[in-house]
Amino acid sequence: MQLPEQPVAGQPDLIVQQNADRLLAAIRDIEQSTYHRDDTKLPAVGDAPPVPQPGQPPMSQWAVNASGVIKAVSVASLPVGGALWLVGQVDPWALGIIFGSPIVAALAVARLVAKVKDANQATQPNVQNYYGNVHHDTRNVTSTTRGVIANTRNQLPK
Repeated sequence: MQLPEQPVAGQPDLIVQQNADRLLAAIRDIEQSTYHRDDTKLPAVGDAPPVPQPGQPPMSQWAVNASGVIKAVSVASLPVGGALWLVGQVDPWALGIIFGSPIVAALAVARLVAKVKDANQATQPNVQNYYGNVHHDTRNVTSTTRGVIANTRNQLPK
């Protein structure tokens, strides 16, 4: 009968050493496969065909202006069409309430603005006090700050 090999004192077990070697090899594979740096210079102009870019297609300035006008007119026609549809669908009383409520709200806001304006005009006038002769000191002050904990000493010129 043969005895299993006993590890030598201070040396790792053979199975532990093999597992550690496999783990280090796997880590090296991961590092190498996820990192790549290509230092070759890119050409200024390539031979690939142009690719359409997102956004508005290339066109003349006149066409750009015309498309903007067309978009604005089409958006402006929505409220008119909605109002015409609403007139045909809604009871006249409800229509009066719907169209009258913005006018009432505008009148209320105008009244509020008028009240605020009146309140601002009714504030106390600006009071100015006049004191007799005032002496204005125009001497320069030099300052010295020294130390880790700043200590400022101001000296008036003699």
